[in-house]
Amino acid sequence: MTAGARQYLVVTASYWGFTLVDGALRMLVLFHFFRLGYSPFTLAFLFLLYEFAGIVANLSGGWFATRYGIPRMLAIGQGLQVAGLLMLSALDPGWTVAWSVAWVVVAQGIAGIAKDFTKTASKSAIKATSAEGSGQLFKWVAYFTGSKNAMKGVGFFLGGLLLDLLGFKAALWLMAAIIGIVFLMGVALLPRHLGRTKVSRSVREFFARSAGVNLLAAARVFMFGAREVWFMVGVPVFLYAEGWTFLEVGGFLAAWTIAYGLVQALTPSLVARSADGLSKEVLHARLWAGLIFAVPLILALVLHDRALARPDIVLAVGLSIFGLPFAVSSSLHSYLILAYAGSKKAAEDVGFYYAANAAGRLAGILLSGVLYQAGGMEACLLGSAAMLLACWAIAFFLPRAAEPSPVAKRAMRPVA
Repeated sequence: MTAGARQYLVVTASYWGFTLVDGALRMLVLFHFFRLGYSPFTLAFLFLLYEFAGIVANLSGGWFATRYGIPRMLAIGQGLQVAGLLMLSALDPGWTVAWSVAWVVVAQGIAGIAKDFTKTASKSAIKATSAEGSGQLFKWVAYFTGSKNAMKGVGFFLGGLLLDLLGFKAALWLMAAIIGIVFLMGVALLPRHLGRTKVSRSVREFFARSAGVNLLAAARVFMFGAREVWFMVGVPVFLYAEGWTFLEVGGFLAAWTIAYGLVQALTPSLVARSADGLSKEVLHARLWAGLIFAVPLILALVLHDRALARPDIVLAVGLSIFGLPFAVSSSLHSYLILAYAGSKKAAEDVGFYYAANAAGRLAGILLSGVLYQAGGMEACLLGSAAMLLACWAIAFFLPRAAEPSPVAKRAMRPVA
């Protein structure tokens, strides 16, 4: 096994453990506070700092990973996650609602920084450890992204299970111990210099991205905003209101996310490949973006029929159908950002891209609580369809060939 392959496996295993805990944390917080009587909007508010912190963490995390190396950023992310979990476990049931919400929001903010430091470093490691050539890069990205999301699905189920078996505080302590083990594994097995290179020297240089990176980041805002608009608050609250238990909701979301991850891992076999690594892949990105847009729109129209005997089953089936084109499209985007990213500063490009991802989730989570409270599940689905239409439109402007960044273009100009 080559050194690059070994490092890829270590980073993937490390991120599996982190993602397992992150998925469990999301369900644990959502179900615990829903059971305490918090409104859908308040539930959404609990995750706002988590996503906002992710925007900052991705932008700065890419720069730090380039400057100090990927392993160090992984370690910082994991350490912050332990701190966030322990802070959340210190929540006192006797506190006022306002103070409890503030405490949870700050703890979630720390967890958000932790998650996106870890994600940016992990995704950048794929570019740093893969051999040249789009074939291996596409496969490694797909396997990493797919397995990560399958692990997140297991985490969703684990969160509901731990809440029932151990309770809120004990579950958080167990999750902190898991992250501690992951932290030690990364420190022991990864070379400190991995991913370290010259960083951007100015804000202007930092934000000088190629057209492909900028457009893909814009598409990512709408794509993941569209998912969170109904997936984050709307689906769990709707299914629970229809009579599902916490364990059933967590189990369904876990199964959906695991299947979603498996489809992502299989994406290289579903997408025609091109020798240049971009031309056919971009065409597929456009096709799959159009297919995603149709699903929530049709589902909203079906749910409008008030005579439906089991709207919960209709929603569950619709979400399952939605998962296929969304998983393929997401996996394609995860590959394309590395294909567009400059090899010298891939971590910065990846951080910029996932900052856009976090911005989309932030908008989607806020809209999820607002739209569900205003118009129920139908409003969430229509909001999702509108965002996916914008994502589809942007896909038609994605370049089908790699191009240098604006900074590189200026460097190539002849001196007068």
